[in-house]
Amino acid sequence: MPNSEYLRLEKDGNICNLVLSRPERLNAMDRGFFQAMQSAFEEIGKDEEIRAVIISGEGKAFSAGTDLKDLGNLLTGVGAKDRRALRGIIEELQAGFNAVEQCDRPVIAAIHGYCIGGGVDLISSCDIRIATRDAIFSIRETKMAIVPDLGTVQRLPYIIGHGYFRELAFTGRDFGAEEAYRMGLVTHLCEDKGELMEKAKEIALEIASCPPLTVRALKEAIIFSRDYGVRAGLQVVAHINAYNIPSEDLWEAMAAFKEKRRPRFLGQ
Repeated sequence: MPNSEYLRLEKDGNICNLVLSRPERLNAMDRGFFQAMQSAFEEIGKDEEIRAVIISGEGKAFSAGTDLKDLGNLLTGVGAKDRRALRGIIEELQAGFNAVEQCDRPVIAAIHGYCIGGGVDLISSCDIRIATRDAIFSIRETKMAIVPDLGTVQRLPYIIGHGYFRELAFTGRDFGAEEAYRMGLVTHLCEDKGELMEKAKEIALEIASCPPLTVRALKEAIIFSRDYGVRAGLQVVAHINAYNIPSEDLWEAMAAFKEKRRPRFLGQ
């Protein structure tokens, strides 16, 4: 799979490992990073063998967030034309993390070290988050006089609830992995990065063992229901199941249950 100076894609059976590979900058995110992220998920979407994605960071941190050295130059305009251009750039950056959420395969964030600012935007667009006990999080934009604009405001309240979210967003304070676990931001805590990656792979393999088309449809239903509400969400899952049932994977699941064996799902 194609790599870039920002990301490394490694395929392991039905799992794709997407590694943030800019350790000398603590995996800070400049404009090229967001373009690379969008391109990476376009490639992942084309590969029917991939059933789950794991995002991790190389080096000492998951991500130190937005690279202000690079993107700070975009904030200097004062005229209406400059403001309009800046809005277009922000929407371009948003597309990088929209691609993560819109991926029809579940995405697991494996977090260690710092996960700051844009790092929180990224993990908010993922489906599952796990972390090492040394992980440090922060919605740091508030302290930088910026409203978070890459997805944290829109996604994180649905993950941890508005009470936690508003405190963390309004203060911009750091919080650790234990607190992140208590609020439900992460679902597992690991002692070190080795254990973290083992746990991420364990979860990904369990996802990969499920009927792949059902998993994809489930992710679609979850996001649609969040965005459009209960009634519309119920209509969507009724349509999905009416369209997809019966399937060969359903018959395989029933046969495996009767024969007391592991099912072999082919996505048909």
